[in-house]
Amino acid sequence: MSLTIALTGTGSAQLVPVFGCDCAACRRARLQETYRRRPCSAVVKFNDAVTLLDAGIPHLMDDWPAGSFQQFLLTHYHMDHVQGLFPLRWGVGATIPVYGPPDEAGCDDLFKHPGILDFSHTVEPFVMFELQGMRVTPLPLNHSKLTFGYLLESAHSRVAWLSDTAGLPEKTVKFLLNNQPQAMIIDCSHAPRDETPRNHCDLNTVIALNEVIGCPQVILTHISHQFDVWMMDNPLPDGIEAGYDGMVLVLD
Repeated sequence: MSLTIALTGTGSAQLVPVFGCDCAACRRARLQETYRRRPCSAVVKFNDAVTLLDAGIPHLMDDWPAGSFQQFLLTHYHMDHVQGLFPLRWGVGATIPVYGPPDEAGCDDLFKHPGILDFSHTVEPFVMFELQGMRVTPLPLNHSKLTFGYLLESAHSRVAWLSDTAGLPEKTVKFLLNNQPQAMIIDCSHAPRDETPRNHCDLNTVIALNEVIGCPQVILTHISHQFDVWMMDNPLPDGIEAGYDGMVLVLD
C-alpha cells in the first residue's frame, strides 16, 4: 500500500498572512486562500492507519473526530506544534497515544493534566519503531528545544520529515546519506542569508545539505512570509519546491 503524506500546514510560527502585516505575501494570502499557511504539520496514511504529525492547528479536533486517527507523532513541544492538543485532551473515550521526544518539560501543563492523551510513548534517536506496519526512525535536529525529525518507511517507500531545524547534526546527515530517502520535507523558514540562521534553515542551508544527501525531491516547509515574498520574484533550484497547505505526496 502507498505511503501518503498530506501537508496540513506549511507556515512558521507567525503563519501566513501575519497579523498586521501588509507585505506582498500577506496581502496575497488574505485574498487567495491557497496562499495561506497554517502551523507546520502533516497527516501520514499507511495501511489504513492515520498518524497526525504534530498538532499545532488550534481546531484540530474539528478536522479529526474521535476514531479518525490512531496516534500523534510529535517533533517537539513548542506551542505552535502542540496547541491543538490542549482542548482535545479533555475529550472522553479511548486513550490516544502520543509519540515524541523525551522532553521532561513538555509544554505548559500537558504532562500534568494529559486527559485522554498518553504521553508515555517516548522515542529515542535512531531507534526504529513501528506504527501499524510503518517503520519510523527518530532523527535528532538542531533546535532550541529537544526536537526529532523522522524517517518514515514502508517496504518500497522512504521519506524524511525534518522540521524544526537549523541545518542538521552530522549523525543525522550520515544516516540520511546511508538510507537515501525518496523525498525530504525540510524546514526552510528563510530566504538565502549571509549569516547562518539560529533555529531554522534558510535556502542556502537546504541546498548545501542536499548537495551531500542527494535526495531527488526536496519539499520546503515551515515557510515565513518573508521567504514567500522572496519566492514571488526568485525561482527555486531544480529538485527543490515550496510545500503548500493541502499538498499531497504519494510514495509507491
